[in-house]
Amino acid sequence: MAISAIQKLASGISKSPTLSLASRAAISRSSASVSAANSSSSAKVADRIVKLFAIDPDGQKHEVLGLIGQTLLKALTYKGLIDPASHRLEEIDACSSECEVHIAQEWLKKIPPQTHDEKYILTKFSRNRELNKHARLGCQVILTPDLQGMVVAIPEAKPWDTP
Repeated sequence: MAISAIQKLASGISKSPTLSLASRAAISRSSASVSAANSSSSAKVADRIVKLFAIDPDGQKHEVLGLIGQTLLKALTYKGLIDPASHRLEEIDACSSECEVHIAQEWLKKIPPQTHDEKYILTKFSRNRELNKHARLGCQVILTPDLQGMVVAIPEAKPWDTP
């Protein structure tokens, strides 16, 4: 809205006989630079978006948008698929595996391997005390451009997590 107002003002001023040629040129340049800056900033945000697909416990598929450098947990939380109150911090020390997700096989090789701490937490809070090879903590998976189109499943709540 502000850009269109500046452009209207610039076009009206460029026709004004009272302004010097230098003033008209300066106003036209500033209008063009504002318009170029606006289009380039939106392109930068679009380049940072990672589109994922999440399957909830009921089998419904959801499109999830996240940003490069953001955790998978944040993207799922913003979509409403994981309760934000269930995960206090994004630090491994405070984790209780409530952000556990299952990642499709073809995407596992595109993310860094689990750390020792992540394996420990997933095993500690697992129902069978066995590690599912697709299980990862959403707070430990950082979104990258390579993860465009990744499919994750959100497992059903563990019996001790449900009220």
